[in-house]
Amino acid sequence: MRKFTYLIPKTFDEAVSLHESYGEKAKYIAGGTDVLVKIKEGKMRPNYLISLKHLLDQERPLLNHETGELSIGAFTTHRSIETSSTVRLNYPILHDAVSNIGSVQIRNVATIGGNLVNAVPSADGAIPLITLDAKAHIYGTKGKRTAELRRFFLGPGQCDLDRGEILTKLVMPPLAPRTGGAYVKHGRRSAMELPMLGAGVLLSLEEDMLTCAKARICLGVAAPTPLRCIQAEKYLVGKAIDESSLVEAGKIAAEESKVRDSIRGVAWYRREMVGVLVEEVPTVRMLIVLTARPEFVPPWPPRTSTRPAMVMSPLATSSSGRVPTPRITPPSCRSIVLKTCRPSSSRVEARGSVSPSS
Repeated sequence: MRKFTYLIPKTFDEAVSLHESYGEKAKYIAGGTDVLVKIKEGKMRPNYLISLKHLLDQERPLLNHETGELSIGAFTTHRSIETSSTVRLNYPILHDAVSNIGSVQIRNVATIGGNLVNAVPSADGAIPLITLDAKAHIYGTKGKRTAELRRFFLGPGQCDLDRGEILTKLVMPPLAPRTGGAYVKHGRRSAMELPMLGAGVLLSLEEDMLTCAKARICLGVAAPTPLRCIQAEKYLVGKAIDESSLVEAGKIAAEESKVRDSIRGVAWYRREMVGVLVEEVPTVRMLIVLTARPEFVPPWPPRTSTRPAMVMSPLATSSSGRVPTPRITPPSCRSIVLKTCRPSSSRVEARGSVSPSS
């Protein structure tokens, strides 16, 4: 393996200064699960590695109970996010994604910022963060700036960072009232592998608990960068969330996708699966059960337990300005894997299984 000098700055200013001094000979490193592999393979040949793991205030997700914003340091490990009660209880869509990245050993080291900066189309962490309208906080020689995460990705392996800039943290705005969401990673098997397709759906309902007030649909491995399905989102807003509206939203999302043939799947199959996942992810019955109105009777037939569950965040069950104290503990929907998918002339049928909460 190529020899290099390992530098350990204590502040962002020091890290940026070191990168400015050594220029193209230097490379930032956080968890190292991507950088070290590329060095071993000869794809990257830095003389200096500038560690970002020792910078302060980067350990756990932090929920601001005054503003309702969730802040996550870019150098927070996936495992720290996965085991955070704040994320598990209030942002299950994010918990779904990070708990399906690699193995526990990898998640103990790999960071959420590294997952994003690597900018591969299959980055699981990007999908739920985009549905949550996350903003990227960036620091460089010109000072601080922010960017919408949905616009952060420019292409495979390319992101909106100038030379020497550092992604420092991710900030998500408060959840809207009556909001629930889930993420599904679809692949050939449930063991460690890159997804064939990833889908995240986040829905907010009106007070009638039926009409969609806000929708976010984001796909992974469906385009060169994570893809927001804007037209499908617009279609759902103002409509009753029932099976017919979800089926139509799935069709629109499939048309918006930019899938291609690859070693992990052909384009036509991925396009059909986009429609299936967008329809199947929001199991509205679970969303209703977990709200603060258990007496409410849904006006549509209950969905079966084999479908992925959209879990309502306890932070999103109040329309008041204050963030309520969680009163319920939603189950985890973290190991959702579509077991079988059989193409037919009309659509793709799929059976799902939800593992018990850990």
